[in-house]
Amino acid sequence: MIDILKGAGIFVYPLMVCSIVGCFIIFERMFALRRAAIIPNHIVEGIVEGSPSDGGGNSSLGRVIAYWKRHSQDSGAVKAYARLEVNRMERGFVFLEIIIGAAPLLGLLGTVTGLVQVFGNVSLDTGMPDPSAFTQGIALALTTTVIGLAVAIPCLIANGYLQRRVETYAVQFESLLEQMGLEDS
Repeated sequence: MIDILKGAGIFVYPLMVCSIVGCFIIFERMFALRRAAIIPNHIVEGIVEGSPSDGGGNSSLGRVIAYWKRHSQDSGAVKAYARLEVNRMERGFVFLEIIIGAAPLLGLLGTVTGLVQVFGNVSLDTGMPDPSAFTQGIALALTTTVIGLAVAIPCLIANGYLQRRVETYAVQFESLLEQMGLEDS
């Protein structure tokens, strides 16, 4: 494993940063987007029964209900606040999207750099590359591509899953707000 990382040259450092940041965002968002933290069942049951409780305001839905209790006459403001809560759920997604785009490009940059090393060390006398430079160049080209894709693919999968989870919560928020009597005028 260490040999693979050594073969990636200097490109392993930004790819490692991308990997660490991506893992942190994925695990933090998975924890933050638990159903109990967004739409707890006891609050939903209260809305369905017609007596919504904010549950202490510790969840996203609880904060929306607390806002609704203070501004019940302004349904537009309550809906705007609910949209802000949905926006809060999407925190960090932009960094995942940057990693999804940057990691493969860093891998591609390493690939091109490795190929330049290979073809830049061709002997004028024999027309053949130096064997050690050839091996190092090919190792750089292949390992940076693999590492870049290995960072980007899990981030892409997690981003898609988390985006879908937020969309589902947004639809559930909309439905619950309608049940609370905040129909569109």
